[in-house]
This record gives sequence, C-alpha cells and structure tokens, in this order.
Amino acid sequence: MARSGIYKSEVVRARDALRAQGRHPSIDAIRVELGNTGSKATIHRYLKEIEEEEGGTGGTQVAVSEAIQDLVGRLAGRLHEEADARIAEAKTRYTGEIAQLKDALRQQRQEGEALKTQLQHTESLLSEESDRHRQTALTLQQETVQRAQAAQQVADLQSQLAQGEQHRQSLEDKHRHAREALDHFRQAAKEQRDQEQRQHEQQTQHLQAELRQLNQTLGTKQDQLTGISRDNARLAAELSQAHAQLHQTQTEARSLRDELAVAKETGQRVEALGQRLAERELQIEDLLRGKSVVEATLAEQAERRQALEIELGAARASLSIQEKVIADMNAQLLRHGSRRKQSGKQDHVAGVGEKAATPTAP
Repeated sequence: MARSGIYKSEVVRARDALRAQGRHPSIDAIRVELGNTGSKATIHRYLKEIEEEEGGTGGTQVAVSEAIQDLVGRLAGRLHEEADARIAEAKTRYTGEIAQLKDALRQQRQEGEALKTQLQHTESLLSEESDRHRQTALTLQQETVQRAQAAQQVADLQSQLAQGEQHRQSLEDKHRHAREALDHFRQAAKEQRDQEQRQHEQQTQHLQAELRQLNQTLGTKQDQLTGISRDNARLAAELSQAHAQLHQTQTEARSLRDELAVAKETGQRVEALGQRLAERELQIEDLLRGKSVVEATLAEQAERRQALEIELGAARASLSIQEKVIADMNAQLLRHGSRRKQSGKQDHVAGVGEKAATPTAP
C-alpha cells in the first residue's frame, strides 16, 4: 500500500539509482522507483531543492542542511500523515455525529408527530367537553326557568290559599254573627212570649175581676189585640227571615266546608309542588356540582394544552437548531471535499507541466 508522504533523502536515492541504471530521473520514473508513493508536486519540489543545493555546492560537498532538510521532509511527511489521519478521524466522527443527529432528528420528528396527535386528541376532548358544557348550561337554564315557573306556581297557590283562608275566615265570621243574631232573636222572642204569657194571665185574672168593665174596655182591648196581632205577624216575619238567614248561613257553611276541602286539596298540591321544588333544587345543585367539575376539567385541559404547546415549541426550536447544525456540518464537509479535489487537480496539473518542461536525457 502506498504511503501518504515521502522524504527528500528517498527522492535523492531514487534519482541516484536511476542515474546509475542509465535512466533519466524524471518525476514519473522517481515515483515508480519509490513504489508509486508521493505526489508529483512533492517530488518536483524535492528535485528542485536538490538541484539548487547541488548547484550551490558543486555537488561535491555534503552540507549539514541536507540532514536538516531531510528531517524537515520527514516532519512534513509525518505532518501530512497526521493531517490525513485527523481528517479521516474527523470525517468518521462527523459521519457518526451526523448519523446520531439524523436519528435524533427522526426521533424529534416522531415525538413532534406524537405531540401533534396528542394535541389533536386533546383539542377533540376539549371540543367534546365544551359541547357537554354548553348542553349542561342549556339544561341548567331550562331547570332554572322551570324552577322559576314552579316558584311562581307555588306563590300563586299560596296566594290562592291565603285568599281562601281569608274567605273562610270571613264566612266563619258571618256564620258566627248570624248564629249570634239568631240566638239574640230567640232570646228576645222567648222573653216577649213569657212577657205576653204573664200579661195574658194578668189579663185573665183582671177579666174575671173586671168582667163588668169588659164592655167598657172592649174597644181598648180590641185595639190592644190588633196591636198584638201585628206584633205576632211581625215576629212571625222576623222568625221566617231568621229561618231564611239560618238556611243561608247553613248553605254558606256547607260551601265553606267545600271550599275548606278544596283548600286542603290545594294545600296537598302545594305540598306536592314543594316536594317537586325540593327535588328540582337537588337536581340544580347536582347540575351546579357537575358544572364545577366540568369547569375544573376544562381548566385542566387548557393547562395541559398550554404545556403541550410549550413542549411542541421547544421541540420545534430544538429541531430547527439541529437541522441548522447538520446543514453547517454538511457544508463544511462539502467545502473540505472540494478543497481536497481542487488540491489533487492542481498537483496533477503541476506534475504534467513539470514532465513536459523536463528535458530528455541523452
């Protein structure tokens, strides 16, 4: 395998060997003698330096600088070897880093796709939660309206119940007044009858005693009898009116009892509506608790969505930086390869020029 560098002493030995064989020490012949090792530009430079050194000393004196030049040549060859080794190592390292960065980039893209999918799923869940929240709010609004209607019905029924109670109380007062008036009328009629009976007994006694005065007092008694008849008729009319009032009072009492039964039924309906209202209030409380849970879930989903957006932004920024680093490294590798190709072309062109300019040996 050809070496990457040659020394000036090797070029000198190859040139002397070719001359000893009677051959012209051209650049190609020296390179073949060296085992196809070394660049033509390097061999040309060494030959030029050797000719200058031999021309200055007459070719008879071995200068100390030759050893130095030989050392310099070997150092230069060593530097070339180390440079090539470092370039190969750097290329290997860069290739590994590029592969790692590509793997990391692929992983970041996969994570980005996963985050994007998760974000879409989260947005879908958030949309569903928003729909459920709107449905819950609509249900709550309907329950609130129904509750207000039920409360209004309860208020109306309570008002009707209060009016029925007032009417019942008024009927009871009327019934009590009518009963008191009837008792007062009965008491007055009884006192009047007792008084009339006493008067009649007194009159009977007086009639037996005053039988002789009957003819004289007949006219007066007739007038009194007429007055008594009128009073009896008036009392009978008052008694009939009292009976009518009693019948009306009894009718009103029966109506009052019916209204009282209706009021009791209304009270039962009010109680049932109260129970329904309590049930509605419990349902509203459950809906309010569900609303709180939904709002908490929405807040948590919003926080998770914000965190995912932050992570996605960081992943995109990291991906952009890694892509930029890879692009820079690719550009550096391209520039380095271009320089190496350009240097090889220049060496080849210089070698061809030197071959054409070197005279043919006799």
